[in-house]
Formats: sequence, structure tokens, C-alpha cells
Amino acid sequence: MPSLSEALLTFSAVIVTGGSSGIGKSFIELGQKLNPELVFCNLSRRSPTVNNLAKKLNHFACDLSRAEDVARVVPELITLLEKTTPSGRILLINNSGFGAYGHFPEPNLAHHLEMVDVNVRAVIHVTGLLLPFLKTRGGVIMTVASTAAFQPTAFMATYGATKAFVLHWSLALHEELRGSGVTTLAVCPGPTETEFYRRAGLAKGSVGEAVSMTGEAVVTAAFRALGAGQVQVVPGWKNQLYTFASSKISKPLAARIGAHVIGRVRLNKVKR
Repeated sequence: MPSLSEALLTFSAVIVTGGSSGIGKSFIELGQKLNPELVFCNLSRRSPTVNNLAKKLNHFACDLSRAEDVARVVPELITLLEKTTPSGRILLINNSGFGAYGHFPEPNLAHHLEMVDVNVRAVIHVTGLLLPFLKTRGGVIMTVASTAAFQPTAFMATYGATKAFVLHWSLALHEELRGSGVTTLAVCPGPTETEFYRRAGLAKGSVGEAVSMTGEAVVTAAFRALGAGQVQVVPGWKNQLYTFASSKISKPLAARIGAHVIGRVRLNKVKR
């Protein structure tokens, strides 16, 4: 198996959505350490603050919930990469996403509709616009799903469904792309120490340290899987055990158990 330091050696550029914080920012920071020659392009509302990367980081201000923003920014991104990195493989990381906890449609319906736009539509839109470019250069489409993709998730129903969509979409796309020079990798992290839970409406401390991972640990696992040519990775042995067990029982039973666990452990920590 290739070492972690070898995972990014064949790439000349990395495109990240939602790289201003959380796992997305960790992708940029660790990627720069592994291959200082990489050019990074970030699509998000805010620009990432990453030390020692000012000349290698290109920020494209983009609200991924707005189709017109995506349609405007992606051609600009391709033009820049054609000029700055005329050769080399491209790594596209579909990372941006957010969730919500509570009884649907809490906190409001608009929040859920925007979640579908960012977690699903934007992934398809960005990838679809970039795919011809990726095929000419070769590369990998990495999409951040979640352990929530493996079973119905009451009290976070929309979020879990969006992640189930992108997981299955990524796996199916991998088969369609065989022989094209482009592959896919679905990354399925569990609870992670990021801003995700605050935006979802949970109070500080909702995710226990015993079950959560750091963003850097998730990204390390993702890059190891990338170097090994994997198509799917679940970072962390506890998450692997959880997803394996949930995949072995019926969906209705998995939904019932999930509702009990999420309802008991997390709903009492939703901000009011």
C-alpha cells in the first residue's frame, strides 16, 4: 500500500468545496503538507485562512446553494487551472454540506431545501461541469458522505437521505467511469469535531469525545484510501463497526434503533 506521503504525488491541483472550515479546511492543510507543489481551488462563501499557502490557494466566492453561482464560478476555475497547471491529474473533493436536528421540518422548511441544494444538487452540478475537464487530465472525484448514509436517520431525516444519495451516486459513478481515467471515492465520516453541529442547531458538547474524530483524522483516512485506490472508506474502527452492523438489519429496524439513539442522546441538546 502506498504511504500517506505518496497519496497526492500524481496530482497537480485540488478543487475543494466548503474549504473555509472543518473537514474541508483540513483537506487543504494536510494536502499542502503532503505535496507543497499542489495548487488549491476553494469554492465557498468564505475564504479559508491557511498559513504558508497564499500563492497556492485560489478562492472562488460561491454560494453552493445557488445554481447561478456554480455555473459562473466553475468555468472561471477551469480557465485558471488551464493556465497555472496545464498538466497533471485533478482531485475534486465534494466536501461542502450541512445538516439539521429535530422534528421535520425544524428549524424551518427553507433550511431543509437549502440542505438538499448544497448536499445533493451542488455535488451533481459541480461534478457535471468539471467532468469533461477531469477526463482530459485524469483524476479522482472524492465525495464526503457520512455514516448517516447507511440507515434511515430519524430527527435528521433530510440530512441522512442526502448522504445516502451521494454515497450511492458516487459508487455508481465509479462504475460508469471505468476506463475513462477518472475514478471516485466516497468518504463516510461519523461524528467529527467541526462547525457542522453548531450549524445543525446542537449545543456545544453534543458530540462526545469518545465517539468523535478530528477533521485531520478523517482527512488522513481519506488520503490513505485515495492512495490505495479504494472506492469507499469509513474512517475510524467504531464507525466501521457501526455501519457494518446497521447494514445487516432491516431498514425499518435500523430506523427504529436510530430514532431511539438520536432522540435520546441528541434531541435534548438541540438549542432552543
